[in-house]
Amino acid sequence: MAQKSRFRRFLQDVLIHTPFLKMLIFLIVLWLFFSAGLYLSERSIAGATITSYGNALYWGIAAFSTAGIADTPMSGLSQLIGGIWIVLGSSIFFGTIIATITTYFMRPLQRPARQIVETIEYNLGQLDDLSIEELDLLKETTDALILHVEYQKEGNTHRATDLPRPTK
Repeated sequence: MAQKSRFRRFLQDVLIHTPFLKMLIFLIVLWLFFSAGLYLSERSIAGATITSYGNALYWGIAAFSTAGIADTPMSGLSQLIGGIWIVLGSSIFFGTIIATITTYFMRPLQRPARQIVETIEYNLGQLDDLSIEELDLLKETTDALILHVEYQKEGNTHRATDLPRPTK
């Protein structure tokens, strides 16, 4: 059961936090578009093997996957469309794989900032339950954090001990 939840969490991370799903949809739309263009430019050519939209879809997959089993389009326009599809589709496909893997493995480096934001959002939702002293401490801590970020953005390198400390 733990394996299923890990795998489910992995899939959620990939689908939500990487470009995989968006690029897959974009790739499918391009495949449909280029296949239509290929079919429309080949359908009136005598002796053409791409005689239906289904054949053009198959050709698009076979050519894109570099399987080498796709027939060569007959017309010059079809060859241009097919060539653009092969280069563009392959670049997007392999680029998506690389971007997805890179994004997935870079996420742990981004998580601390995300956790800080989520903690702040959670605490903001609890403001009604805080005492005046706790609200003052929250304000001082937030002010110190803002000063720290401003120092960093200005290019100053201050240690955390150099920053003003909230008073209790």
